Amino acid sequence: MNKEFLTILEQLEREKGLDKNVLLEAVKHALTVAAKKIAKITSTSEDVKVEIDPGKGDIRVYIGGNEVVSREFGRIAAQTARQVIIQKIREAEKDNVYAEFKKKEGDIVGGVVYRIEKRAIILDLMGKAEGIIPYSFLSPTDNFRLGERVKAFVYEVKKDKGTQIILSRRHEGLVKKLFELEVPEIFEGVVEMRSIAREAGERTKIAVASKDDKVDCVGACVGMRGSRVKNIIEELRGEKIDIVRFSEDVKEFIKASLAPAVISRIELDRETKRAKVLVAADQLSLAIGKRGQNVRLASKLVGWEIDVRSREAIEEEVNDILQLKNIGKKLAAILVDSGYTSLRKISSVGAAELSKLKGIGEKKALKIIEEAKKFLEEKSASDKKAKEEASKAEEPKKEQQIEEQKEKTNLPEEGKE
Repeated sequence: MNKEFLTILEQLEREKGLDKNVLLEAVKHALTVAAKKIAKITSTSEDVKVEIDPGKGDIRVYIGGNEVVSREFGRIAAQTARQVIIQKIREAEKDNVYAEFKKKEGDIVGGVVYRIEKRAIILDLMGKAEGIIPYSFLSPTDNFRLGERVKAFVYEVKKDKGTQIILSRRHEGLVKKLFELEVPEIFEGVVEMRSIAREAGERTKIAVASKDDKVDCVGACVGMRGSRVKNIIEELRGEKIDIVRFSEDVKEFIKASLAPAVISRIELDRETKRAKVLVAADQLSLAIGKRGQNVRLASKLVGWEIDVRSREAIEEEVNDILQLKNIGKKLAAILVDSGYTSLRKISSVGAAELSKLKGIGEKKALKIIEEAKKFLEEKSASDKKAKEEASKAEEPKKEQQIEEQKEKTNLPEEGKE
């Protein structure tokens, strides 16, 4: 060993971030082990000592106080030093990759699809590492090809037989970070993203607010002619994005979150964080959305449970309950507003629970419940009787059809007697 050995160590320290002293100690330890093996072969049982001159790079090995000088040991020393250095380089590279991407947890990275497996998509992350997107972390609209460039959210970085970088295209953080990249006002903190609700591949709602009155938060996110939000939609493979103006006024925030539906009235229960939203019949499907998606995302965005109903539906419910003798319009409205929207619900509740409502004592609650049960029983019996009568009326028709069918089957074929 000589100064060339030290030069290599110094170069590794600069390029790979490896501490030269750590490498020297590792080489010393490995040579000590190697020397002990030699000592065992030669039946020498004395202590082994290895010294490395940090100035010249010379290595000396002592067994039992005597320096070992042999070509065999020189060859072993060179091989050992090479193996230790290679091992340390690999360990350092793994540690560097782990440290670099661990810092990026919660951020997004760009990569190229270079392998498609049964359970995951593998991205090449700028030649530094591999990123894994499990299929459960893909958006339903994702359909990648080899060589395609993709952005993904860094979900987790862990050490498990090397560095594992788990990426996600489904996480709502991906949308958040894409807006930070596309909208300078968000990146600079002038516009804040207050909340986000996402159903990957279908729709995302974001609530934004501006710290500067001169900056329109919604306009900043949309961009000139929609250029900024279009880029994000393109990256998300056509996922719809609703940008909502945040408001400290819960009613205003709910109205904005349910857009484009027109809201007639909102009633809030601040203790339970529940909101009853009243809309016209022609606005109901718009407010609820396809498969309830619009109201579901709005609830998540606002952080309140939102119940959307039409005025006509409530009127029908009130009229249904008004069939009971002990209930007037005012009391029927109270019951409907409290969630007792049908006679069946009223009949199944306890008197103690119902008596908590305004204007209903325990005795009145018992009467209402009993009357509801009686009404439903009578209606059920009436419906059953009507069904039986309808069935009896159909029997002669069925018999006639059977006879006609028999006659048809008994007719002689053409050309036969």
